[in-house]
Order: sequence, then structure tokens, then C-alpha cells
Amino acid sequence: MTIQQTHQHYAPRSPLRWSTRAACQDADPGLFFPITWDDHARQPDDQARRICQACPVRQACLDWALSTGEPDGMWGGTTPAERRRLRARERRATA
Repeated sequence: MTIQQTHQHYAPRSPLRWSTRAACQDADPGLFFPITWDDHARQPDDQARRICQACPVRQACLDWALSTGEPDGMWGGTTPAERRRLRARERRATA
């Protein structure tokens, strides 16, 4: 086994490798990470949701955001407040 093969064998996989297939790759990051959600009267929220609806990795994106407690941005078609509610609901269901 060569050094290069060894390195490839033990190289950790990126936890976000699904993100290379995300529909938002070429979208304006400001749609998914606005300064505040309240300042834009839902326009970026609606645009980001439309992109997320057609995304082939939407569920992986949402799962990642929920499992890591991602506090910012639109992930898997959800806002930070929506993810907080989902996590709270999950905690109640497992309690």
C-alpha cells in the first residue's frame, strides 16, 4: 500500500458531503442567511423555501441542522425558529 493510498483510506469523510448536491449551491447566500428574518417581509424566506423544495438533499440538510443545533440560516427549508420548535417537539416526544 502506498502512502497516498493509506492517506485516502484513512481520510475522514466530510459531514457535509451531501452539500455538494444542494440546490442552493449557486444561490445568493443572503437568501439563506439574512441579517434578520424580520427585516425582509418574508421575501427571502419564500425564495429560499422554493429552492429548498426542489433540493435533492433537503432532508439531509435538515437532519444536519437539527442534529448540530444550527442556530442560523435556512436549512432544509426551515428557519431558526421552526427548527427550535422541531427540536422542542422531539424532546417532548422522547421525554
